Amino acid sequence: MTPLVALTLAVMVALPIAQTIARLFRGDIPDAGNLTQHLTLWAGFLGAILASIAGSHLGLSTIHLVPEGRPRQAAAVFANALSAAIVALLAYGAVILVGSERGDGGHLAFGIPMWWSEVVVPLSFALIALRFVWNAPSGWVGRGAAVAAVVLVVALGRLPPEAAEKLLWPGAIVIGAGFVLGTPVFAAMGGLTMLLYHAQGQGVVGVPTSALQLVKNTSLPAVPLLTLAGYVMAAGGASQRLVRAYRALLGWLPGGMALMALSVCAVFTTFTGASGVTILAMGGLVRPLLLEEKYPRGFATGLVTAGGSLGLLFPPSLPVILYGLVLQSAAPPGTTPPDLRELYVAGAVPGLLIFAMVAAWAMVVGVRSGAPRHAFELAEAGQALKGAAVDLLLPVVVVGLFGLGITTLLETAAIAAVYAIVVEVVIFRSIHPLRDLPRVMAQAATLVGAVLVLLAMAFGLNEYLVLQQFPDAMLDWVQAHIGSQVGFLLALNVMLLVLGSVLEMYSAIVAIAPLVAPIGAAYGVDPIHLGVVFLANLELGFLLPPMGLNLFLAAARFKEPLGWVYRQALPFLLIMSVGVLVVTYVPAVTVGVLTLLHIK
Repeated sequence: MTPLVALTLAVMVALPIAQTIARLFRGDIPDAGNLTQHLTLWAGFLGAILASIAGSHLGLSTIHLVPEGRPRQAAAVFANALSAAIVALLAYGAVILVGSERGDGGHLAFGIPMWWSEVVVPLSFALIALRFVWNAPSGWVGRGAAVAAVVLVVALGRLPPEAAEKLLWPGAIVIGAGFVLGTPVFAAMGGLTMLLYHAQGQGVVGVPTSALQLVKNTSLPAVPLLTLAGYVMAAGGASQRLVRAYRALLGWLPGGMALMALSVCAVFTTFTGASGVTILAMGGLVRPLLLEEKYPRGFATGLVTAGGSLGLLFPPSLPVILYGLVLQSAAPPGTTPPDLRELYVAGAVPGLLIFAMVAAWAMVVGVRSGAPRHAFELAEAGQALKGAAVDLLLPVVVVGLFGLGITTLLETAAIAAVYAIVVEVVIFRSIHPLRDLPRVMAQAATLVGAVLVLLAMAFGLNEYLVLQQFPDAMLDWVQAHIGSQVGFLLALNVMLLVLGSVLEMYSAIVAIAPLVAPIGAAYGVDPIHLGVVFLANLELGFLLPPMGLNLFLAAARFKEPLGWVYRQALPFLLIMSVGVLVVTYVPAVTVGVLTLLHIK
């Protein structure tokens, strides 16, 4: 699997680069864009298989709330069996769909039949379902339950619409229970959407059809390519080089080591697009450094826990791109999809504002705790900055090429991936091109797969909701109960804060953003401002007890009691909350910057 994933990503990188070079010489590579989009389908679904192998599909972490022993074991068996059954039904629907596409005789490029590319969808769903069956908890008892659930659900999928309609509410309740108990978000969303489509007489092919719509988004291939760039930089030792650079540059300031830790965590999250990865990967590096410098243990823990979400608004962060792509694909009636360039620029000042507020608190604690300040050494600073310069240039490359309109988003992402590979494989030689690089590519594809398969399910659900005029009904209800833009923004703050604590950010973006966008437009909220507010609130939700994801990851990473981690993260939650409120209610912080720079 790893070699196939690596080959897919390598070709995805090569095609846009070749297209960019050809354009410089006024040439063109026929169907390069179309091929890259179909390769995204392969990268996404092969990555989804890897995510199922690694057990990293996005979902709620609530199984621990079930009493230990048989109740928890039964809950795990139920959630797993439901997952296997839903994914098996997705595979069944995808087989029907690809069969019909094969009969149409369409071609991709160079005479390649279209269905050759699309076959990855049913194949991947089938393998994921088998994985759920084989890895079922409780051994053969769990496997038997999973097989029985697969047979039952596939049989129900063949029922006539009038019978399926009677199963709508019972099925929704079962899926909701599975979701709460650990069924991955993509499976729960896909199961609910198939249930809704089937009750309307459209069978089980509606969701697989939406999965194939991924190939129609010309910017979507940027997601795996930018993710690859971040993972290559992280695996190549960028974190150690950044620690040395920031320590040399900031260590002389009051609270300098705390500023170093915040800066490194923010940049690392910007690279990987995942705050949880920052806590797990960087926690063991920067927390001990803080403790050695006499910072309180609780403060050091809270800082790393919060620092993992501070880089989510900076380029080339994946959540910013995903938000823009989701709204461009969903395109709710009455809304203007946000421009990705404007989103990046508009998010920079809010991101810096929230970072500065947390940094100020870190400096205060540094002074109070008597943390030592290190003399500034020009030679060491120069050497450290020289060593990390190529790492720090990656966001500059992305912003410069894409922000100035020199290259498209896809071409920029491919250049960023090549840049990262050259830096780590050729310059630093920290990643072996044959032994290590394919493994790193597979790790990046795992995150990409978890995100894109979720996005495919969200497309299907959003299409159903639009056909049923649900956004219009939701807008009417909100306008009937909330009379002002300020009231809407306040309700949005609360809703996103709660959702951000129980849903992984990518899940919240693909499920909620298309519903919120038309409501924001109705209240006169600028779509760019709404996007920054949306993402800033979600990053804050990572720290909200009792379900904030960063809190669980920090407790597990540092082997500390969860309640104790709650208390240590609370000051950071309050400080960041103030920053998010400023961003929400002072639009000049976001769109004002665009106006000042004559971008909007």
